[in-house]
Amino acid sequence: MLRAVLVGCGAMSKTNIEAALATGDVEIVGLVDIERANADARAAEFVLTGIDIDVDLAGVLQRTKPDFVIDVVVPQARFAVASCALAHGCDLISEKPMADSMDHAAALVEAARTSGRLHAVVQNRRYIEGVRRIRRFINSGAIGRVTSLHCDFFLAPHFGGFREAMEHVLLLDMAIHTFDAARYFVDDAARAVYCREWSPANSWYAGGSSATAMFEFGNDVVFTYRGSWCADGLRTSWESAWRIVGERGTLIWDGEENLVAEAVSATGDFFSEVETVAVPPLDPADRIGGHHGVMQDFVASLRNRSEPETVGHENIKSLAMVFGAIESAETGRRIELTDATAQEARNLQ
Repeated sequence: MLRAVLVGCGAMSKTNIEAALATGDVEIVGLVDIERANADARAAEFVLTGIDIDVDLAGVLQRTKPDFVIDVVVPQARFAVASCALAHGCDLISEKPMADSMDHAAALVEAARTSGRLHAVVQNRRYIEGVRRIRRFINSGAIGRVTSLHCDFFLAPHFGGFREAMEHVLLLDMAIHTFDAARYFVDDAARAVYCREWSPANSWYAGGSSATAMFEFGNDVVFTYRGSWCADGLRTSWESAWRIVGERGTLIWDGEENLVAEAVSATGDFFSEVETVAVPPLDPADRIGGHHGVMQDFVASLRNRSEPETVGHENIKSLAMVFGAIESAETGRRIELTDATAQEARNLQ
């Protein structure tokens, strides 16, 4: 069994513990939280007896010597927690975002590289059936090369807690899921972004609860994003509502069960003729399961010392989209992203 310590026993810790235990290959040997009562409550809930429970991560790591750490802390605490885990020779899986700044993210990528440890990110939305089917469909060439992607994200959740006090809450805490999906669909890193961020009059968040952004990828591919976390009524899926346009057709996904595609069947004088194109079901090789899928891949990677697709030096390219959008919103300028991702590539050489 692989031995794991989880740090950050808030709401998301339950999902991560469930995912770790569901692999059948992980034993939780320690829980850490700045509020000891939170860790005690999680231990009782999962009947984790005889484990090390403390408020001090370094102490628990020294005593238990786990194989890996599950990092579920708030973003502003992530760098210290992740650095501590890597410094103690532990592999690490962190909730998103992987860091609270690009500098911290780059430092963690470097720390994982120099320590020889694996650092992966819980980019769980990649492990959704619709996302896997769309990527496979795009790769089939059924609608030709993708030229643009467009998505809408409109919800109004009342979380309470740290999210409602965050600056740039939509971009930093949620939009990375959508940005990462776009990057996955086109299999590329974004080159530039222009973003406008605001807080509507009805917003209950400290700042940045609504945003619109346009990203530029290679080959003149454009990705547009419109989102709000304070939009009541006619809400979208948590996965956004998508339109993906190719050279010979279009795919629409409602973020749930509805996947529809049409492709050109004959060129007309005014409008071309189109026909419905079936989006194939999941292939047995497609990996799904949300948090469970991420954790299964991570544990498998620990066993065979390979890299999961959400490894930090890849996920930082999605985070660069987030911080590029934030910088654009703060400065009112189009922001080039190439330098940030190129630097990470150099760090790995």
